Amino acid sequence: MATKISKNLQRAIDNLTIQDVYLKSTQSECKEDFDPKTTELDELLVQQMHSVKKCEVLQANESDLLVRMYVRLGTRWITPNDNEEPDIKAFIEADFIAEYQMAKDLEQECIDEFAQHNASFHVWPYWREFLSSQCERLRLPRVILPTVQFNK
Repeated sequence: MATKISKNLQRAIDNLTIQDVYLKSTQSECKEDFDPKTTELDELLVQQMHSVKKCEVLQANESDLLVRMYVRLGTRWITPNDNEEPDIKAFIEADFIAEYQMAKDLEQECIDEFAQHNASFHVWPYWREFLSSQCERLRLPRVILPTVQFNK
């Protein structure tokens, strides 16, 4: 069943062209009391994080407008417990920027809707590769992410 695209989203799709995707910042850590090589990893719960942090429009030169969309992604390994705060054993987080050339000036509503529905699809392959390589470096269990995974 095809999903109906709003007018705002279609305007953004028609006027935004992907130019670049790159890593802005990252943080990865295994906590002091956690050794992934000696811990029973099957007992850990893996949680995912995904959010669009912000969007900004920049004047690239006299005639070109550039849109930057900041997407934060993360994975963490926790020990389930009855407390409200989980016992985080390890985490990997990354902030990516997806840059788009804007053909026509768009309303902020169009840009925001595009950021929520499309920008993460462009960032996702970079996150999958980054997460996989960081898991290997930290000796964490491999996390195989699907080609695309987003909540509606």
